[in-house]
Amino acid sequence: MSTDPRPASPDPQGEEPLGSRGTPSPDAAPADAGSVDAASGDAVAEDTASTDAAQEAEATGEGEAATAEAPTESSGSVSGSGSGSGSGETQGGPAADPGKRSAVAEALAAAVRAVESGERSAASYFTEPSRPAPAARKPAVPAAGASAAGPAVARTAVAAPRRPLSDAALAEGLGGVREVLAAGGAPEQLAAQAIDALGEQAAAALREDPWQLLAVQGVRPEQADGFARALLGAECGPGDERRAVALTVWLLERAALEGHTVLEATTLREALSRHAVPDPDEALQSAIAEGAVLVFQEALETPATGARGAGAGTAEDGEEPETPVRVLLGLDRCAMAEESLADGLTRLISTFGPRSGPEGAGAEEEPVQAEDEGGSESLTDDTAPPADPAAAARRWEALADAASSADASASAKELIRAVAGAGLVTHSGGEAARAEVVALVGAARAVGLRAWAAVHAESGKQRAHGPDEAAAVTVAGLLSGLEGPGRDADGSLALDVLAVLDAPQLDVETAAVLVESLADGTRLVLSGDPGVLWSAGPGRVFADVVAAQACPAVVSRTPDPGPIGELVSGIGIGELNQVAAPGKEVVIVPVRDPGEAVHRTVQLVADSVPRAIGVPAEQTQVITPGHGGPAGTRALNAALKERLNPGPGRFGGFDPGDRVAYVPAPGRMLPGTVVSADAEGLRLDCAGTPVVVPKELVGQAVRHGWAVTAHQAVGARWPAAVVVLPGDAARTLTRSWVYTAFGRAERHLSVVQGVDQALPRAVAEVPAKERTTRLKSLLRAQNQPA
Repeated sequence: MSTDPRPASPDPQGEEPLGSRGTPSPDAAPADAGSVDAASGDAVAEDTASTDAAQEAEATGEGEAATAEAPTESSGSVSGSGSGSGSGETQGGPAADPGKRSAVAEALAAAVRAVESGERSAASYFTEPSRPAPAARKPAVPAAGASAAGPAVARTAVAAPRRPLSDAALAEGLGGVREVLAAGGAPEQLAAQAIDALGEQAAAALREDPWQLLAVQGVRPEQADGFARALLGAECGPGDERRAVALTVWLLERAALEGHTVLEATTLREALSRHAVPDPDEALQSAIAEGAVLVFQEALETPATGARGAGAGTAEDGEEPETPVRVLLGLDRCAMAEESLADGLTRLISTFGPRSGPEGAGAEEEPVQAEDEGGSESLTDDTAPPADPAAAARRWEALADAASSADASASAKELIRAVAGAGLVTHSGGEAARAEVVALVGAARAVGLRAWAAVHAESGKQRAHGPDEAAAVTVAGLLSGLEGPGRDADGSLALDVLAVLDAPQLDVETAAVLVESLADGTRLVLSGDPGVLWSAGPGRVFADVVAAQACPAVVSRTPDPGPIGELVSGIGIGELNQVAAPGKEVVIVPVRDPGEAVHRTVQLVADSVPRAIGVPAEQTQVITPGHGGPAGTRALNAALKERLNPGPGRFGGFDPGDRVAYVPAPGRMLPGTVVSADAEGLRLDCAGTPVVVPKELVGQAVRHGWAVTAHQAVGARWPAAVVVLPGDAARTLTRSWVYTAFGRAERHLSVVQGVDQALPRAVAEVPAKERTTRLKSLLRAQNQPA
């Protein structure tokens, strides 16, 4: 590891000026995000282009911290000294109709009251029979006459986001919403967002319940309170039930942005108290009764048993032993996604019977046909007579032995054997371990199985190519039908083996849809690096599946090579080691302040790295903790554009040749280059795929991309990476952030170091930001050992 000794003169970079009020220019640093003055009606709309959501809510140190409402601090953010704001809010759904109260909601409310008041033993809720295994579905079969491992469907794999409502519906409701907003002192430019969040009846909903304005992205509780006071007058009060319900939903939406699928009841009570709710307990009961949130009880693990707390209590006088539980509340979309995902994974697991290795393949294994004259086997012919259930597993073992005797590693052989006898397998490893998954997919396709590898980012497809380049797709492309094998007559994905690389980037909602799309008999491999940042959306799917121990887990023994691989591997176990870098593979550049950090970063990208390493500027990626602040992506992109591609920004702040980060959906970033613009929108080239972003969506979906955050960069790699760590980023660093950022470099890594000892301290002491989820406990409950 070497240090660049050259001095550099400070070149402080301030924040860029705002564009028009209410619509910031793509790289401008907005003022207090979503600020609404209820008296004057003045506002500046929140910058929504960030894919890091609450992970960067504190990027500029302005506004109320995300941790005021959720139990953990947002990860990967920078508390900058400059003005500007990250994007910490999300769209919340409207509260349920106060006049409706379902029997389910009544039962849930009664249950939580009974447990928390002590009227009923919590253990009594865990004595009911366990849920039956999910119903089996017909296995997917290839279309008649189609090749089992047929070619990928040649379709455009990238599409611009669509408007939530049609132009006609939007125009029809805008007038009424503007009238209500004006009456409440809110800016009229929020009208379109209100319709997107609340639907075409947004005007009536806001008149009936002004606190539903919290469903609009960027609106904060104090702003919604001012809006409600203007509309309701004397009827408005902090204890209003409508306010309590809306605040509860808003808090859970904020928590979802930080990755939580549920929150503990005590956490929500404390957050409601901070927002002046006079009776937080009653507020939660109202939210539960109205069906705005769902309530769950989860048995706790005890130190004595290390397992779920059943039987942890002691029986006295013949009474049933008490089971320690925690009460959790969540939004239905997150909580139900976890339920659906757990059911789907259990369905795949149960398809193959006992999870005891290849010999334990279950009775529902697909029939096996004998080898044909050409030496290939068909494992998907549903016309073949039933065979010994273990026959298919033995074929997979023979395949593993053959692969091992050739070029496959011992870990690849272990992976193939595990997949032979299980419907679900996890595979953990670094960048080099991806070759093991590629070997699995290639081997499966070689014997006629429909096998595919799915990745998080478009660039990840290039690192998942084996002998058959058509076998790699993106998860988004696979689910949309734009890539991959398509679907069979039953609507299931027409495949036999699906290996999901970059599995830590799967959020619960995407994972639930993916698993639901798999037919019985499909083998699913979740593969990824456990050290990287978790998904941008709620949940920690990969970590929870591994922790549940409900399926075989293969841990790769293939290390990442070179000085960068050695450095990143050490970070993964909490050690920031100095590594030998004879070819300047790793360079540390110390800086004194954010201004110097920006100056040295531009110097590295434009001059030092191309000259000394041979990597051009267009193949070097800058990574920094947040969007705002004096050394965030906005400031860095402004400086890099001025040096590398100066121009007036005539296309909505962009010029041809600008590097951009295109965000078609939250948590999914596509690097691209601006080609041109016309009446249809901004034209981009994203890894060779032409994309047109409608002009009204450019401000939301596109920002300059010379510098991105680690959350945006996860799943992709570049020949060279420059990681910028300004001094004000010290408190936000975690081991997972450093691991992810450093691991994006293939040949060269420069670290612009301004945090001093905070870097080794974060690596050693701050592993990751915790998330509250239910998937691990759900999987354990449904997959208890026989």
